[in-house]
Amino acid sequence: MMPGDALAAGAQVGRPRAREGAEAAAPSSAHASVYGEAGAGPDADAERPSRYEVRCEEDLLTVRHAVREATVRAGFGIVDQTRVVTAASELARNAYVHGGGGTLEVRLLAPGGRRGLRLTVRDEGPGIPDVETALQDGFTTGSGLGHGLGGARRLMHDFQVRTAPGRGTTVVVTRWNDR
Repeated sequence: MMPGDALAAGAQVGRPRAREGAEAAAPSSAHASVYGEAGAGPDADAERPSRYEVRCEEDLLTVRHAVREATVRAGFGIVDQTRVVTAASELARNAYVHGGGGTLEVRLLAPGGRRGLRLTVRDEGPGIPDVETALQDGFTTGSGLGHGLGGARRLMHDFQVRTAPGRGTTVVVTRWNDR
């Protein structure tokens, strides 16, 4: 079975990912997983998300500004702000370029007083036939450098992809404010 076959069949494929500065008491959701059609599990305590359309180049700028504002509200330092905004920008651009447009949801999290930011980027494009390959640096189906999906995974603490051929792609990423 090829990696794309597992995704199309709704199987779960994943591997653990260590978090920078993570403590033993870190939430069990701190992992990178690749999901098929099945859901990604329960949502942490969170406020209502803000939603942004990604349909044109100008929307990419709007997304960056909105995510920057959310990182400030979540109390992130400048380095982590930059990490989150960069990941959001890469994922939104992927949805726009490869998925024909989509949406980005920004959700502030506060489970047990801990703060974080979850970004959910959805498109209704062709899906990603081989997620493991798409996560490798240098892989691109366009004219970019091929750092988007894998780069976003490295910049965030939690990373999930749900995709199926002809059904689009949803990427959910979370960064925790460990300050």
